[in-house]
Amino acid sequence: MQVKLHGDERIDQLYSKGIQIIQSKEVFSFSLDAVLLADFVQTTGHKTKQVVDMCAGNGAVGLFLSEKTAAHITMIEIQPRLADMAQRSIELNGLGSQIDVVNDDLKNASKYVKKDSVDIVACNPPYFVNYETSEKNPNKYLAIARHEIMTNLDEIVNSAAGLLKMNAKLFMVYRPDRLTDLFVALRTHRLEPKRLKFVRPRLGENANMVLVEAIKDGKPNGLKAERDIITYDGNEYTDEVKKMLYGTDK
Repeated sequence: MQVKLHGDERIDQLYSKGIQIIQSKEVFSFSLDAVLLADFVQTTGHKTKQVVDMCAGNGAVGLFLSEKTAAHITMIEIQPRLADMAQRSIELNGLGSQIDVVNDDLKNASKYVKKDSVDIVACNPPYFVNYETSEKNPNKYLAIARHEIMTNLDEIVNSAAGLLKMNAKLFMVYRPDRLTDLFVALRTHRLEPKRLKFVRPRLGENANMVLVEAIKDGKPNGLKAERDIITYDGNEYTDEVKKMLYGTDK
């Protein structure tokens, strides 16, 4: 299907998924964290019926998940330009019957998705606290995507918890230096962390991302720290990451 592109936009493809996605270096392009998050999400066949992609950006995570589940996917994105990019990517891939886009603040999520009805929430949120002294990207789209300008961690976790059924799951990608903040927010809102996976650029280097799965009203403790993901072997992607990106480790 053909869709209209703005002058700064291009169409990229995630070859492992056969998904095409509208990108823009001026507005927003998905990065490896979206691919890692979509890979980390675990679905349960026909039991997974409702999925929400929060802080959806240009829709990368929700689009990638569409090949993993037949569930209905709702993307929530506050920035109109990014929500529009996501909508056109949905049309580009012929996924209009499976995926909806909501252009609103995620605090209003329950206006569009019934509370206690969702099986999976996936979220690639802004990572950085919005301190007055924070150095932000002069590009407003990128600044909002990276800093807690329009939302914050507590609001995100609270909104996710409100949508999720009992024993349903939240999957997030985050920064290791804010992992304590994340765990505090999760427990505050009845979400118990159960799986943890660090992502390191190279073997022996400190982690620069962390993937977390939490269960609503799950029993306390029982957190499993799984094997790390290593992004690069020298200057090339590792076989594991190549498989996520290209569908092959070659």
